[in-house]
Amino acid sequence: MKKNLILIMKGFLIGIANIIPGVSGGTLMITLGIYEQVIASISHFFTKLKENISFLFFLGIGMVLSLLLLSKVIGYCLDSYPFPTTLFFVGLILGGIPLLYNKVKKKPKTKGNYLVFALTFLLITVFAFLKEGNSVVDLSNPSFFGLVMLFLVGVIASSTMIIPGISGSFMLMLLGYYKPLIDTIRSLTDFSLLGHNLIVLIPFGLGVVLGIIGVAKLIEYLLKKYEVKTYYGVLGFVLASIIAILLPLIGLPVDVLQMVLSVVVFILGFEVAYHLGGA
Repeated sequence: MKKNLILIMKGFLIGIANIIPGVSGGTLMITLGIYEQVIASISHFFTKLKENISFLFFLGIGMVLSLLLLSKVIGYCLDSYPFPTTLFFVGLILGGIPLLYNKVKKKPKTKGNYLVFALTFLLITVFAFLKEGNSVVDLSNPSFFGLVMLFLVGVIASSTMIIPGISGSFMLMLLGYYKPLIDTIRSLTDFSLLGHNLIVLIPFGLGVVLGIIGVAKLIEYLLKKYEVKTYYGVLGFVLASIIAILLPLIGLPVDVLQMVLSVVVFILGFEVAYHLGGA
C-alpha cells in the first residue's frame, strides 16, 4: 500500500511538471528514481503484465489527478507567484541529481562521455532560448486534417515528455497547441462539451501513446548498448533543463515575501525529490 501511495505521489509531481512549459516530465522521472522502470514497463509491457499494469496504473493515477485538479491552480501560481513556483521545480530537479550522479561516478571518465554531456547540455540550452510560439491553433471545429495533426502533435509532444530536459508542454507552445489543449482538459468536467472534447483528445491521446512507446524502446536500446554515455547525456539534459526553467524569470519583479517563499519551497522540492528518489 505504501509503495502504491509513493507511486501516486511521484505521478502527481510528474503530471504537474508536464503542465508547466519548460519543465520536463522525463527529468522528474529521473530525479524521482523511476525513469528506467518506466522505460522497461512500457517497452516490455506484456513480459511482466501484472507488475507493469500495477506500476503504470498507480503512476498514471497521480498524473491524471494532477492534470485534472491542478491545471488551473498551476496557471494561477505561475502568474501570481512565478519565483516560488519555478524554484520548487528547480529544487525537485537538483534533489535527484545525487541519485543520477551515482550512476556514473564510478564509471570511466572518458573524453567521449564528456563530449556527450557537453552536446546534450548545449542542445537543451539552445532549445531553452527559442521563443514561444505566438500562434494558437483553433480546435473549435477540427477538420480531418486537423485530427491527423493532433495525432502527430501527440507523437511529438509525448516524445519530448519522456526525453529528459525537453518540455512537452513547451513543445506544444511552439506548435501552437498548448493553450487549446489545456483549455480542452480544463473543460472535461463540462459534459455539454464532452463530445467535442473527446474528438480532440482521442487522436491526440493515441499519438501520445505511440510516441511514448517508440521513444521508450529507443532509450532502452541506448541504455543497454551505451549505458555510461547515455547517463552522461541524461546528466547534460537534466542540468541544462534548469536553465530552461529559470530563463522566464529574468526581468520579472520580485518582492521579499516571494524570495523567502522561494527559498522555502526550493528546499522542500529538494527534500521531496531526494527522499522520494530512493523510495
